[in-house]
Amino acid sequence: MKPSLELNDELWLAIVENNEAYNGKFFYGVETTGIFCRPSCVSRQPNRSHVKVFVSPGEALEAGFRPCKRCEPTAAALPEESWVDSAAFWLETHYAEALTLNVLAEAMHLSPYYLQRTFKRVKGVSPTEYLQEIRIKQAKRFLAESGGTVADIGLAVGMRNPAYFAAVFHKQTGMTPTEYRALAQKAKRKGDEPR
Repeated sequence: MKPSLELNDELWLAIVENNEAYNGKFFYGVETTGIFCRPSCVSRQPNRSHVKVFVSPGEALEAGFRPCKRCEPTAAALPEESWVDSAAFWLETHYAEALTLNVLAEAMHLSPYYLQRTFKRVKGVSPTEYLQEIRIKQAKRFLAESGGTVADIGLAVGMRNPAYFAAVFHKQTGMTPTEYRALAQKAKRKGDEPR
């Protein structure tokens, strides 16, 4: 089936720039993969000669293309919240590793800039800030439940430098790790839990 749209420079530029303004106006399929996407999809840029454009998901499906799992062109809404939740879950399960925005972006198959901007818009914090929150939450649990040193707990939550760990912990909680542990032990004896 021949697509009803021709790939012109305007549409190609929308694909190259992942332009959200064109979502719903057209969809594009890549002949070599057999997959079709929204213009805003952040998947790898295809070779222009392999691209076909369509006015609707139905037209792309009828032409034998499968919907992209990343941008979900057959879904009513963009799946940004879904993949941001996936990125957040990935951080929650990998927090102890040495992580950077580039590592997360590679794991999510997204550009670091797009990931940073969208994550912050959806979650209200950057991926780095979210990761720090996870690490401090885990550190609080380890401080309250284990007898490990502050340095060991810092390592366990992915913060290799003890001084940096202590500084971040203090900034987030208003107390040092040692002060928190003392408060946690006191609260445990009373049956409470520190904040």
